[in-house]
Amino acid sequence: MAQGYNFGSCLPRAHPALSVLSNPPYRLLVTGATGFLGGAITAELVVSPHWTSTHFLVRADDRRQGVERIRAALIRFEVDASDLARVTEDQIILGDFRDVDALFADPANLAQLKAITHVINGAAIATFSNHPQLWPINVEGTFNFARKLSETARLQRFVHIGTAMCVGPDAPVPVPEDYTPPATIRHLVPYTETKVVIEERFKRELPNLPLVQARPTIVVGHSRLGTRPSTSIYWVFRTAQLLEKFTCALTDRIDVVPVDWTARTLIALALKPTLKHHFYHLSAGLQAASTFAELDVAMARGRGVAPLGAKYRQATYEELAAMRGEYQARLGPCNPRIMQRAIKLYGVFAALNITFRNDHLIDEGIAPPPPFAQYADVCAATAEASTIAEQMVADFK
Repeated sequence: MAQGYNFGSCLPRAHPALSVLSNPPYRLLVTGATGFLGGAITAELVVSPHWTSTHFLVRADDRRQGVERIRAALIRFEVDASDLARVTEDQIILGDFRDVDALFADPANLAQLKAITHVINGAAIATFSNHPQLWPINVEGTFNFARKLSETARLQRFVHIGTAMCVGPDAPVPVPEDYTPPATIRHLVPYTETKVVIEERFKRELPNLPLVQARPTIVVGHSRLGTRPSTSIYWVFRTAQLLEKFTCALTDRIDVVPVDWTARTLIALALKPTLKHHFYHLSAGLQAASTFAELDVAMARGRGVAPLGAKYRQATYEELAAMRGEYQARLGPCNPRIMQRAIKLYGVFAALNITFRNDHLIDEGIAPPPPFAQYADVCAATAEASTIAEQMVADFK
């Protein structure tokens, strides 16, 4: 069963409950609801008082199929059958960022879109590969959607989900929320580049868009369900433990947040009556970033094995590549060539030892997330039933 809706779970105990919109006529639109983060947002909303004021942009042949896609996303988060039944066809707006003109040309869609006041925009191609739809969806489609919606609806807030890693690997650590990257950023993957480009285009070409930029850091697992909703990125940590070496040191910190905390925080940013800022890192920050040593202990506990401790060794990519002949014995069935490529890509991120300041969230009264080490044992236990190769699929669309 999904946890009951409680904005207080995002807050320090010393703070009063976070004030959010409580009465219609506000209308919330969620895009990307069938993905990992979007599904978590939907799972939080379905047990909230905001559910009857929520709509979803869904790619489907008809509204009935759209309902089924939303329900399938909720099932991944183990939502009760009674709550699955709350999804109705009148909440579905049929459309796709691949054809924004068709989305707004549909009279049924247009009637619903005109009523939208608040948006959580999570629709995107989230991948570490060079997917052909990255730029058409993440930049062109996203921009056209925001432009047309701002012309159609009486928008009060447009929360756009970016990524904290779009600042590139050369940013100061911890990355402050007022950091402005240079005009020419060195991006490690095309995905992060699309995210910074669309943000800049919003600000430059849609100055009246009530934009709130929300940049989550690395989202891994669910604080209660572990990796059952998605194994995205967790497999990297499992790989490091099974290889007994990786590009990071045990003393390095990793800025990871659970998907359920991220979802609740995004809802709070969308529906809080007033915000003090327009830009937020959704991050563990200095308060809650875990060391790899702490993760080693937590993951070992979840797997029922001894921590690596002194057996672990920081290694270069070349050393990890030289182990290619051992990959299948250590990691299970996999394509060694693809595995080597993935290790090279993620090894660069792991070696950054990067954290992101989250002062703006704290200023809003929103508490930091639980440290990854606090729920990494649950992630480890729930990931053991599938292979690393299976777990990688979500990140290499």
